[in-house]
Amino acid sequence: MCGITGWIDWDRDLTQETGVLEAMVQTLALRGPDAQGTYITRHAALGHRRLSVVDLEGGKQPMTRERGGGAWTIVYNGELYNTAELRWELMARGYAFTSISDTEVLLKSYIEWGPECVPRLNGIFAFAVWDEAGQELFLARDRLGVKPLFYAVRGNGLIFGSELKALLAHPAVQPEIALDGLAEIFMIGPARTPGHGVFKNVSELRPGCCAVFNRKGLAVRRYWSLESKPHEQDFTATTGMVKEIFEDAVRRQMVSDVPLCALLSGGLDSSAITAVAAKAYHQEGRALHTFSVEYEGNDQHFQATSFQPNSDVPWVKRVSTYFKTCHHEIILDTPELAGSLAKATRARDLPGMADIDTSLYLFSREIKKGATVGLSGECADEVFGGYPWFYREEMLQAGTFPWSPEPAIRLDWLNPELRGNAFLQEYPRLRYQEALAEVPRLPGENAEAARIREIFYLSLTRWMPTLLDRKDRMSMAFGLELRVPFCDHRLVDYVWNVPWEMKNFKKREKGLLRQALTGTLPEDVLWRRKSPYPKTHNPTFHQAVHDGLLAILDDSESPVRQLVDVARLKNFAVSGAARSPLPWFGQLMGGPQVLAYLIQVDAWLRQNKATITF
Repeated sequence: MCGITGWIDWDRDLTQETGVLEAMVQTLALRGPDAQGTYITRHAALGHRRLSVVDLEGGKQPMTRERGGGAWTIVYNGELYNTAELRWELMARGYAFTSISDTEVLLKSYIEWGPECVPRLNGIFAFAVWDEAGQELFLARDRLGVKPLFYAVRGNGLIFGSELKALLAHPAVQPEIALDGLAEIFMIGPARTPGHGVFKNVSELRPGCCAVFNRKGLAVRRYWSLESKPHEQDFTATTGMVKEIFEDAVRRQMVSDVPLCALLSGGLDSSAITAVAAKAYHQEGRALHTFSVEYEGNDQHFQATSFQPNSDVPWVKRVSTYFKTCHHEIILDTPELAGSLAKATRARDLPGMADIDTSLYLFSREIKKGATVGLSGECADEVFGGYPWFYREEMLQAGTFPWSPEPAIRLDWLNPELRGNAFLQEYPRLRYQEALAEVPRLPGENAEAARIREIFYLSLTRWMPTLLDRKDRMSMAFGLELRVPFCDHRLVDYVWNVPWEMKNFKKREKGLLRQALTGTLPEDVLWRRKSPYPKTHNPTFHQAVHDGLLAILDDSESPVRQLVDVARLKNFAVSGAARSPLPWFGQLMGGPQVLAYLIQVDAWLRQNKATITF
């Protein structure tokens, strides 16, 4: 994995702007700690920071290749999992290779097929190819949006990068927040509307999209989307297909020339990945290294809820022992967890999931000491239906994003002027209706099935990106590449059309996946009740964020203080509601996370010296 950035400008000689490109590249140093490179011609400047994973010598970037009198240069962030197949096909068409890197395969795929190469790719990626002869830039992002890509059009120029901070390093991109950006932070956040860059006139290339930028301007198009069609296979064939695709996805994603591990919680998803990876390693005479996270004091303070029914600790031990992994338990303490909120915000470039972000941030730091690549169970819940909003009637029928069922309570955070703003009040409803309008319908589907299809679409396109953003930014802040086998597009495409009665086998969350994994996992692990990514239950965390937010609210220089209702938030901070574990966002963000999220908003505004313009 890597960090990419660049600048195309038809009005300037970019060979005279090397300092700007260097500043943009440097912001991505943590994503790519192993090497950096730049490419500059009159109208194109491309930059790259590299995390070396495969072909440590041959995969240097930017990479240029020539053919038929033309020259193409690529900067690429990602991994291709069908590199071998593509290489053989290209060799049959007369191409020769000087490396074993997927970068060269990707670049030559573009030279051969142009934009039509993208549907051929199996992987996670964001890349840019500059055609020097044609004076044209091509951008593309993977189908599910595992790897990030932001851009901004300024005059006759285009500025792009893996992270928002790379764009903000360019003098033409200012840290301005318009009303819609404020609505993203306060009314939608820590989720984000796909394509929205939060900063004024900054965009995100949406998952499954590609773009061409030339002298005519920018043209974006979708190359992949979910398609609804009848599912023809019976349950036995369906479980067999799920198992086959899943195991192939894990095996493909194990390719690495640097140490690889698996993140293990003892839940269904991470245990399944561990099972497949550990078996592959045992066949080679090696033991798989696994990592889990726990929190100081959780053995005393864990509180079971319907959202988090049990502790992971005994289940981690059960699975690691069963599959004979070399296991490492990482224990995080409250002071560092609360004290890293600003660091996690800087890594994400936006306010995030509070301690859910900081825990992964610190967890990634420790994993990096022993591995550079990790396999993670993220996204199985979105694909197979594991969240409470698939089952709880009040969430299923919420009439808004089910992970944020009461958007009106967010208005209470804001000062009277903003609280009364009609645009802010309506923003969640407008974004929700916009999402529903995108759902690919299946003719003849009954109302119940149609609603479940909507919930799956919302989960895959509005909720999952929040977790993928978190996964990418928190891990890449330490040069750790986390891969997500459940995001294999073949699995997503296939399961999308499997009817709910099969997905909900035995009326259990992810029942289809559980049945497909019969024989792969021990029965008790296979049917363990879902428990999400663990969080701290130590009351000292609440005290830390309580004190932190009150200090911010008393600081006349605080940027967030100008936007919120100080008296209301102070009352909330000292009330019993602020201690409630019941979530206002997702499954884990309760009262203490409200306080922590607002601390992150303040840190974000300060870090970027942001200005509010509306």
